[in-house]
Amino acid sequence: MTRLVDLSVPTEQTDSEATPVKIDLLDHVAGATVLGLSPEDFPGGMAISNETVTLTTHTGTHMDAPLHYGPLTGDAPARSIDQVPLEWCYGPGVRLDFRDVPPGQGITVTMLEEEFSRIGHVPVAGDIVLLWTGADALWGSSDYLTTFAGLTGEGTVFLAEHGVKVIGIDAWGLDRPIPHMIEDYRRTGDRSVLWPAHVAGRTHPYLQLEKLAHLGDLPGPTGYTVACFPVPVTGAGAGWTRVVAICDA
Repeated sequence: MTRLVDLSVPTEQTDSEATPVKIDLLDHVAGATVLGLSPEDFPGGMAISNETVTLTTHTGTHMDAPLHYGPLTGDAPARSIDQVPLEWCYGPGVRLDFRDVPPGQGITVTMLEEEFSRIGHVPVAGDIVLLWTGADALWGSSDYLTTFAGLTGEGTVFLAEHGVKVIGIDAWGLDRPIPHMIEDYRRTGDRSVLWPAHVAGRTHPYLQLEKLAHLGDLPGPTGYTVACFPVPVTGAGAGWTRVVAICDA
Protein backbone atom coordinates (compact mmCIF):
# COMPACT_ATOMS: atom_id res chain seq x y z
CA MET A 1 0.00 0.00 0.00
CA THR A 2 1.19 3.53 -0.78
CA ARG A 3 0.99 6.50 1.62
CA LEU A 4 1.05 10.06 0.29
CA VAL A 5 2.52 12.87 2.40
CA ASP A 6 1.54 16.40 1.39
CA LEU A 7 4.63 18.62 1.70
CA SER A 8 2.84 21.83 0.67
CA VAL A 9 1.34 24.81 2.48
CA PRO A 10 -2.09 26.10 1.44
CA THR A 11 -2.45 29.07 -0.87
CA GLU A 12 -4.14 31.67 1.33
CA GLN A 13 -3.97 35.17 2.70
CA THR A 14 -1.74 34.96 5.76
CA ASP A 15 0.86 36.96 7.65
CA SER A 16 3.40 34.41 6.42
CA GLU A 17 3.18 35.74 2.86
CA ALA A 18 5.24 38.80 1.92
CA THR A 19 2.72 39.82 -0.74
CA PRO A 20 -1.10 39.86 -0.55
CA VAL A 21 -3.26 36.99 -1.70
CA LYS A 22 -6.71 38.06 -2.88
CA ILE A 23 -9.42 35.48 -3.52
CA ASP A 24 -12.69 36.76 -5.00
CA LEU A 25 -15.50 34.19 -4.88
CA LEU A 26 -18.23 33.86 -7.44
CA ASP A 27 -20.67 31.82 -5.36
CA HIS A 28 -23.40 29.44 -6.48
CA VAL A 29 -26.00 32.20 -6.67
CA ALA A 30 -23.91 34.76 -8.56
CA GLY A 31 -22.64 31.98 -10.80
CA ALA A 32 -26.13 31.78 -12.28
CA THR A 33 -26.71 35.49 -12.76
CA VAL A 34 -23.52 36.03 -14.81
CA LEU A 35 -24.95 33.53 -17.26
CA GLY A 36 -28.25 35.39 -17.50
CA LEU A 37 -30.04 32.70 -15.50
CA SER A 38 -31.26 32.29 -11.93
CA PRO A 39 -30.19 29.68 -9.37
CA GLU A 40 -33.61 28.04 -9.72
CA ASP A 41 -32.75 27.20 -13.33
CA PHE A 42 -30.06 24.75 -12.08
CA PRO A 43 -30.46 21.36 -10.44
CA GLY A 44 -30.84 21.79 -6.70
CA GLY A 45 -31.35 25.53 -7.09
CA MET A 46 -27.61 26.17 -7.31
CA ALA A 47 -25.34 27.14 -10.17
CA ILE A 48 -21.60 26.45 -10.26
CA SER A 49 -19.03 28.60 -8.49
CA ASN A 50 -15.73 30.16 -9.54
CA GLU A 51 -12.85 32.08 -7.97
CA THR A 52 -10.55 34.84 -9.17
CA VAL A 53 -7.19 34.70 -7.40
CA THR A 54 -4.60 37.50 -7.42
CA LEU A 55 -1.14 36.42 -6.25
CA THR A 56 2.51 36.11 -7.29
CA THR A 57 4.14 32.99 -8.72
CA HIS A 58 6.15 32.83 -5.47
CA THR A 59 3.05 32.56 -3.28
CA GLY A 60 2.52 29.33 -1.37
CA THR A 61 4.61 26.27 -2.05
CA HIS A 62 6.31 26.91 -5.37
CA MET A 63 9.27 26.07 -7.56
CA ASP A 64 11.85 28.62 -8.68
CA ALA A 65 13.16 28.09 -12.19
CA PRO A 66 16.65 29.14 -13.41
CA LEU A 67 15.15 32.25 -15.03
CA HIS A 68 14.39 33.56 -11.54
CA TYR A 69 18.11 33.65 -10.72
CA GLY A 70 19.16 35.53 -13.85
CA PRO A 71 18.70 35.64 -17.64
CA LEU A 72 21.50 33.15 -18.31
CA THR A 73 22.64 29.82 -16.93
CA GLY A 74 26.26 29.76 -17.98
CA ASP A 75 26.21 30.89 -21.59
CA ALA A 76 22.70 29.60 -22.34
CA PRO A 77 19.34 31.29 -21.83
CA ALA A 78 17.95 30.38 -18.42
CA ARG A 79 14.93 28.07 -18.45
CA SER A 80 11.57 29.49 -17.42
CA ILE A 81 9.23 27.39 -15.31
CA ASP A 82 7.35 26.05 -18.34
CA GLN A 83 10.66 24.82 -19.77
CA VAL A 84 11.71 22.84 -16.70
CA PRO A 85 12.34 19.15 -17.56
CA LEU A 86 9.66 17.08 -15.86
CA GLU A 87 12.27 14.38 -15.26
CA TRP A 88 13.91 16.69 -12.72
CA CYS A 89 10.66 16.90 -10.75
CA TYR A 90 10.24 13.25 -9.83
CA GLY A 91 12.86 11.32 -7.94
CA PRO A 92 14.20 9.94 -4.67
CA GLY A 93 13.68 12.24 -1.71
CA VAL A 94 16.49 12.90 0.76
CA ARG A 95 15.60 14.77 3.96
CA LEU A 96 18.46 16.52 5.76
CA ASP A 97 17.83 17.60 9.34
CA PHE A 98 19.10 21.10 10.14
CA ARG A 99 16.65 21.98 12.89
CA ASP A 100 19.59 22.74 15.17
CA VAL A 101 20.93 25.51 12.91
CA PRO A 102 19.93 28.86 14.46
CA PRO A 103 17.65 31.18 12.47
CA GLY A 104 19.61 33.59 10.32
CA GLN A 105 22.57 31.24 9.99
CA GLY A 106 23.75 29.55 6.80
CA ILE A 107 23.78 25.81 6.12
CA THR A 108 27.37 25.16 5.02
CA VAL A 109 29.10 22.48 2.98
CA THR A 110 30.52 21.01 6.17
CA MET A 111 27.03 20.77 7.65
CA LEU A 112 25.77 19.06 4.51
CA GLU A 113 28.63 16.57 4.50
CA GLU A 114 28.12 15.75 8.18
CA GLU A 115 24.38 15.22 7.70
CA PHE A 116 24.85 13.02 4.64
CA SER A 117 27.34 10.98 6.66
CA ARG A 118 24.94 10.72 9.60
CA ILE A 119 22.11 9.34 7.46
CA GLY A 120 24.46 7.10 5.45
CA HIS A 121 23.67 8.56 2.05
CA VAL A 122 25.85 9.90 -0.75
CA PRO A 123 24.04 12.49 -2.92
CA VAL A 124 23.60 11.37 -6.50
CA ALA A 125 22.07 12.77 -9.67
CA GLY A 126 18.29 12.82 -9.48
CA ASP A 127 18.03 13.15 -5.71
CA ILE A 128 15.48 15.70 -4.52
CA VAL A 129 17.08 17.17 -1.41
CA LEU A 130 14.75 18.53 1.29
CA LEU A 131 16.22 20.81 3.96
CA TRP A 132 14.35 20.36 7.24
CA THR A 133 14.71 23.49 9.39
CA GLY A 134 11.46 23.30 11.35
CA ALA A 135 10.45 26.76 10.12
CA ASP A 136 7.09 25.52 8.85
CA ALA A 137 5.91 25.48 12.49
CA LEU A 138 5.74 29.28 12.16
CA TRP A 139 3.37 29.19 9.17
CA GLY A 140 0.53 31.64 9.77
CA SER A 141 2.66 34.20 11.61
CA SER A 142 4.87 37.04 10.39
CA ASP A 143 7.85 35.36 12.11
CA TYR A 144 7.82 32.85 9.25
CA LEU A 145 9.21 35.57 6.97
CA THR A 146 12.38 36.16 8.98
CA THR A 147 13.01 33.24 11.34
CA PHE A 148 14.77 30.42 9.53
CA ALA A 149 18.16 29.11 8.49
CA GLY A 150 19.11 29.25 4.82
CA LEU A 151 21.45 27.47 2.44
CA THR A 152 24.80 29.08 1.59
CA GLY A 153 25.96 29.60 -1.97
CA GLU A 154 28.75 27.09 -1.45
CA GLY A 155 26.24 24.58 -0.14
CA THR A 156 24.09 25.07 -3.22
CA VAL A 157 27.05 24.49 -5.55
CA PHE A 158 28.04 21.39 -3.54
CA LEU A 159 24.62 19.81 -4.10
CA ALA A 160 24.41 20.89 -7.75
CA GLU A 161 27.85 19.45 -8.50
CA HIS A 162 26.62 16.10 -7.16
CA GLY A 163 23.87 16.16 -9.78
CA VAL A 164 21.05 17.40 -7.54
CA LYS A 165 18.55 19.36 -9.66
CA VAL A 166 15.92 20.10 -7.01
CA ILE A 167 16.64 21.59 -3.58
CA GLY A 168 13.73 22.26 -1.26
CA ILE A 169 13.33 23.94 2.12
CA ASP A 170 10.50 24.22 4.66
CA ALA A 171 11.01 27.97 5.01
CA TRP A 172 10.06 31.21 3.26
CA GLY A 173 13.18 31.11 1.07
CA LEU A 174 16.25 29.02 0.33
CA ASP A 175 18.71 31.80 1.18
CA ARG A 176 19.02 33.24 4.66
CA PRO A 177 16.32 35.75 5.67
CA ILE A 178 16.44 39.00 3.72
CA PRO A 179 17.16 41.27 6.73
CA HIS A 180 20.27 39.23 7.59
CA MET A 181 21.63 39.37 4.04
CA ILE A 182 21.02 43.10 3.70
CA GLU A 183 22.56 43.80 7.11
CA ASP A 184 25.70 41.89 6.12
CA TYR A 185 25.89 43.72 2.79
CA ARG A 186 25.56 47.15 4.38
CA ARG A 187 28.18 46.25 6.96
CA THR A 188 30.72 44.79 4.53
CA GLY A 189 29.84 46.12 1.07
CA ASP A 190 30.29 42.54 -0.18
CA ARG A 191 27.72 41.85 -2.91
CA SER A 192 28.30 38.10 -2.68
CA VAL A 193 26.28 37.96 0.56
CA LEU A 194 23.09 38.87 -1.33
CA TRP A 195 21.04 35.82 -2.36
CA PRO A 196 24.09 33.55 -2.84
CA ALA A 197 22.02 30.35 -3.18
CA HIS A 198 19.95 31.95 -5.93
CA VAL A 199 22.97 33.45 -7.69
CA ALA A 200 24.63 30.01 -7.73
CA GLY A 201 21.91 29.03 -10.18
CA ARG A 202 23.43 31.34 -12.79
CA THR A 203 26.24 28.82 -13.28
CA HIS A 204 24.75 25.59 -11.90
CA PRO A 205 21.25 24.80 -13.24
CA TYR A 206 18.94 23.71 -10.46
CA LEU A 207 15.42 24.27 -9.13
CA GLN A 208 14.30 25.49 -5.70
CA LEU A 209 11.25 24.37 -3.78
CA GLU A 210 10.29 26.98 -1.20
CA LYS A 211 7.65 26.92 1.57
CA LEU A 212 7.56 23.18 2.05
CA ALA A 213 5.81 21.70 5.07
CA HIS A 214 5.37 18.52 7.08
CA LEU A 215 8.88 17.18 6.49
CA GLY A 216 8.61 15.64 9.94
CA ASP A 217 5.83 13.38 8.64
CA LEU A 218 8.22 11.60 6.29
CA PRO A 219 9.19 8.06 7.35
CA GLY A 220 12.89 8.93 7.50
CA PRO A 221 15.75 10.61 5.66
CA THR A 222 15.31 8.40 2.57
CA GLY A 223 13.10 5.65 1.20
CA TYR A 224 10.40 7.54 -0.70
CA THR A 225 9.80 9.34 -3.98
CA VAL A 226 9.02 13.04 -4.30
CA ALA A 227 6.78 14.43 -7.04
CA CYS A 228 6.93 18.22 -7.52
CA PHE A 229 5.53 19.22 -10.89
CA PRO A 230 5.11 23.01 -11.24
CA VAL A 231 2.27 24.79 -13.00
CA PRO A 232 3.79 25.81 -16.38
CA VAL A 233 3.28 29.57 -16.39
CA THR A 234 4.65 30.64 -19.77
CA GLY A 235 7.85 32.66 -19.49
CA ALA A 236 7.72 32.87 -15.67
CA GLY A 237 10.54 32.42 -13.19
CA ALA A 238 8.44 30.35 -10.81
CA GLY A 239 5.26 28.30 -10.62
CA TRP A 240 2.94 26.99 -7.93
CA THR A 241 3.71 23.39 -7.01
CA ARG A 242 1.91 20.65 -5.08
CA VAL A 243 4.77 18.68 -3.55
CA VAL A 244 3.95 15.12 -2.50
CA ALA A 245 6.08 12.34 -1.06
CA ILE A 246 5.12 8.84 -2.17
CA CYS A 247 5.92 6.40 0.61
CA ASP A 248 5.51 2.69 1.21
CA ALA A 249 2.95 2.40 4.01
